[in-house]
Amino acid sequence: MATQVITTKTEASAPSFFEVAPYIPPDAIFALTAQYNADTFPQKVNLGQGTYRDENGQPWVLPSVQQARETLVAQGLYHEYLPILGLITFRNEATRLALGPEIYAKLETKLAICQSLSGTGALHLAGLLLGSCRRPLPKVYVPSPTWSNHGQVFSSLGFPCESFKYYDEEKRDLCIESYYSTLRAAEPNSVVIIHACAHNPTGCDPSKEQWKQIGSIMKERMLFPLFDAAYLGFNSGSVDDDAFAVRYFVDDLQMEAAGCLSFAKNMGLYGERVGCLFVVAGTEKAATNTQSVLEMLQRSEVSNPPAYGAKIASTILSDKTLKDIWYADLMVMSGRIRSMRRALYDALIQYGAPGTWAHLIRQSGMFGFLGLSPTVVQQLKDKYHVYMAANSRISIAGLNPSNVEYVARSIAECLNEP
Repeated sequence: MATQVITTKTEASAPSFFEVAPYIPPDAIFALTAQYNADTFPQKVNLGQGTYRDENGQPWVLPSVQQARETLVAQGLYHEYLPILGLITFRNEATRLALGPEIYAKLETKLAICQSLSGTGALHLAGLLLGSCRRPLPKVYVPSPTWSNHGQVFSSLGFPCESFKYYDEEKRDLCIESYYSTLRAAEPNSVVIIHACAHNPTGCDPSKEQWKQIGSIMKERMLFPLFDAAYLGFNSGSVDDDAFAVRYFVDDLQMEAAGCLSFAKNMGLYGERVGCLFVVAGTEKAATNTQSVLEMLQRSEVSNPPAYGAKIASTILSDKTLKDIWYADLMVMSGRIRSMRRALYDALIQYGAPGTWAHLIRQSGMFGFLGLSPTVVQQLKDKYHVYMAANSRISIAGLNPSNVEYVARSIAECLNEP
């Protein structure tokens, strides 16, 4: 009996459901880190990815975090769901930290707070919230340069985004007049993304007097401030100093505002994705309604947030002894960053790097611009195995006593080549 052969179309011949999906290049910083990891050169240096490293170039578990972990283990670690809005002690303590106890107590009934997947998740939640409250979608003003996710998050949600000049490349400093003029010309009810401190990537922040002027213009023009506050305490070593702009806007100017908090940098909880979005509303009713919207949005996005990192942060923020240890940890990290800025500046001068480098010690926070051309940046990677973003933005945390002179000498040699 003859065997009947049934032929079908091969899988390869069937068109893919995703045929029209475009190819998106990898994130530049993460791709740079992958190249660094694959490099076998013994003296390689990674100045790209923004994670804190100690004086030996190693990840650092903060003593306050270590003690909080031990406390949680002693109490018993359980793996139950958190409420949709997140761990209530974390949400309240994180917001109290950002606003300060007095302002928090004054505004408590006008606050809507939701735990988030670190700072990125807080920004995304903020975008979803603003989109649900405003139609047509308001324009979002984004400083240029800025963290790449600012534009990506809001443009992906359909917001019209407009960038404005934030940094003067020639002066290597904040372009404050551009900031002012942009705000004065901005459409009322637009959203302005504001780095609360430690501007990423330039390291240039407004002074207190400049913050006051920025706030005054924004209030007059009815603009909504959305603070990206990912570095509170990490920048200067003082949460109070780093939170000046946020507190001035909501207390002195009595403006509605939103704050996106992250505990990745200032507690070293990178992989735990510990964040929080708080909204200061104009009325108690508006706050109650906003909280309900955030709960609905969180439920539809992630159902409820992860618990472990939030419990660590909450344990630290709720215990005076641990909080004091954390404040000391912040001083250690911010102090090391400042010392490396000075060490790089001194070494560049020592090795005769042409140009002016005073901007390195004028800037603050984890990041800064060197002011090098893309050609020099490429040469530093190819010849000296020193990795940084193409625009010469560097993570100061990647410097330490064993590599800072090598980095400075490499830069000087590149710039002095005929």
